[in-house]
Amino acid sequence: MNLKTNAMYSVPKLEDYSPDGLERARNEFLSALDTDVLNATTEEEWKAARDRWMSRKSGLLSQINDTWLKSSPPEHRRNTGQLVNELKEIVTGQFSQTPDAILGRTKNQALAAERLDISLPGIQRAIGVKHPVLRVMDEIVAVFKAMGYSVGEGPEVETDYYNFESLNFPPNHPARDTQDTLFIAGQERKPARERLLLRTHTSPVQIRTMEKQAPPLRIVIPGKVHRNDPLDATHSPLFHQVEGLAVDTNITFCDLKGTLDHAMKALFGSSVKTRFYPSFFPFTEPSADMQVSCIFCGGKGCRTCKFSGWIELLGCGMVDPNVFEFVKDNGYDSSKISGFAFGMGVERIALLKYGVEGIQLFYEGDVRFLEQFS
Repeated sequence: MNLKTNAMYSVPKLEDYSPDGLERARNEFLSALDTDVLNATTEEEWKAARDRWMSRKSGLLSQINDTWLKSSPPEHRRNTGQLVNELKEIVTGQFSQTPDAILGRTKNQALAAERLDISLPGIQRAIGVKHPVLRVMDEIVAVFKAMGYSVGEGPEVETDYYNFESLNFPPNHPARDTQDTLFIAGQERKPARERLLLRTHTSPVQIRTMEKQAPPLRIVIPGKVHRNDPLDATHSPLFHQVEGLAVDTNITFCDLKGTLDHAMKALFGSSVKTRFYPSFFPFTEPSADMQVSCIFCGGKGCRTCKFSGWIELLGCGMVDPNVFEFVKDNGYDSSKISGFAFGMGVERIALLKYGVEGIQLFYEGDVRFLEQFS
């Protein structure tokens, strides 16, 4: 049996008998020995390696005795003899074991060379977290779900009918103008109520839900909306809203105020106060804007609240009876039922909760900014 190393190593004739020369010869000899032992993966190969190294006539041990020791100068013979004796002990020790033992050790050495140290820490990919806007939106939804509201969803691309007409927007309302609303191009031939647009609020989901579900109804509607607004510190052409709708018999404005007051305390703390003042929305009558006492100064006045002690947060009101006319066939008789609706911008609340200076920071994708919320 010929090993791969047989042609690679033969005992060289020493010309340098200095300590360094002897050390180099020793290292080359032992390296060849280790290679032969590792390559002996069967009993037959192990016996061939043993004969190659320990054969009395032609073994490598016999060769170093004849080639190195007998040829060494007298002044180096002592050191050379010590080296030859050392190598004989090492080779004899290598092959003094049984074939099974040395083959098993060889396999273990090979396995050890390939072994992976699983105790070392691996390279971990960072785990993402919810975007701060989505986190706030989920918090708002959770508050209303705890009050018995279900969650409604609808398409972002809506028709004029659901986005405007069925919500009591008159045909000449400014919101229908392209300066405020993003309409889909190439629809001039369609009837006005069928033209598509990017929804400007999540209110169309209110109508769609009332078409499918008879009263009583309590629904909260989170989602993305679009308006033709330039991006600045407080405006964005894309933002998020959470709207709510409650319809039942004998619902009053007091129910609306109590619901929103409880929601604001759940979001900002029990010490926050709310107040309402008249406003106008096409789909509610009467309508109101709701303010909360400044969560930064406690109502004393600061730069955030423009030293008024109050921050405007959302719009609300009692559902206009004209809106119920579009779904009256599904049980929404305005003479028997009433309801309230409200809507708030998620980004505006996120700005307050996290003290962020501008809405554009939420959409720039700067990891340095977003890592603050992980």
